[in-house]
This record gives sequence, C-alpha cells and structure tokens, in this order.
Amino acid sequence: MEAGRRNRAFALGLGGVAIGMVGLAYASVPLYRLFCQVTGYGGTTQVATEAPESETPVSDRVITVRFNADTARDLPWRFRPAQRQVTVRIGETALAFYRATNTGGRRLTGTATFNVTPQKAGIYFSKIECFCFTKQTLAPGQEAEMPVSFFIDPDILDDRNLDEVRTITLSYTFFKAPGEEAGPTAPAAGLDTASATDPARPNPAVPGKPPGDSTDG
Repeated sequence: MEAGRRNRAFALGLGGVAIGMVGLAYASVPLYRLFCQVTGYGGTTQVATEAPESETPVSDRVITVRFNADTARDLPWRFRPAQRQVTVRIGETALAFYRATNTGGRRLTGTATFNVTPQKAGIYFSKIECFCFTKQTLAPGQEAEMPVSFFIDPDILDDRNLDEVRTITLSYTFFKAPGEEAGPTAPAAGLDTASATDPARPNPAVPGKPPGDSTDG
C-alpha cells in the first residue's frame, strides 16, 4: 500500500512538471518578445505611440537608413522597398514605403517580421506606424504600398557604444500568416497602386528626391 501511494504521488508530480513545462513554453514566447522589445536584443525595434516632443531634429548628426525586403518561399508575393535608403537626423520623423504584390492565384494573408542591423541600434529605432503591426491581406494580382513611420531616438546620442553608427538597415520578411490564407483583416496597410514602380514619386522621407536617392542631411 505504501509503495502504491508513493508511485501515485510520483506520477502526479511528473504530471505537474509536464503541465508546468508546457505552460512555460507558451509563456516564453511573449516573454521573449517583451525582453527583445525592452533591450533591443537581436535588432528588435521599438514601438512609439508618438513622435518626439519636438519635430525639430535635436542634433545635426545624420544616419542613413537602408531598406531590405525578403519573402518566405511559400508566400507568392513580390515584396520590395520603394526606396533604397533615406537619410535622417536624430529625432526627425521619417516616412518610407514598401510595395507588395500578390503574384498568386488566390487571396493570401501575410505577416511581417522585422529587425535592424547593427543589432545594438534596435533599442533606439522607434516605429510610430508600420504595416508590420497587423496582418496584411492581398487579393490575386493586388499591389499595395505599405508605409512605415519611424525616428531615431535622441537617447542614442548618450550611448557612446553607438558613436560610430552612421548606417542602419531595416529589414522585413513576409511570411504566410499561420492558419489562414485569407481573413477579415483589412487590405494591406497602404494604397493600392497600378504599377510596381513610379519614378515620379518623391521620396517621402526626403522631399524633392526620387525613390532610391538620399540626402547628406
């Protein structure tokens, strides 16, 4: 009898450990995301609810932001930045665009992951609005412009470890949204466009410059 009770207690203990491990596994994903957002680990960018208090750049120091785009193999989308790079001053709000086209034969919903390099700059790269905040749905053949509004946090000026940083690369990768190929999500967060390129379109972050150009600030 005593041995039976010990066996049952041991089995219950193992079951509790297993349940705890499963719960920890599910909890670890949001905890890891929170850790990345707070520390900028892995080049994770920050999310800002508003622009810096002053729209006037706080420094003459400029940083060139380059744009990169990738797409998972199972998502038949053509995804690319509308401009190669922009140059912004610290604390200055900038607006850039990406373009996505559904080249497949059915509606598809995608979600974008993102990071910046060098990774240590992630904690100072703040996005106010971004298509990556929500899932994006495109009909067959549909093209959309997807905006991202961002600024470089003035606190970067106090971090001597980033004094040498003059270029930051913002990268996005679109994946097919898990478990859905289409859904109630709104059309992709930008403007539908008729063509993949528009040479006459001004660079939204640098007035008067065509896409792909940058200024020296």
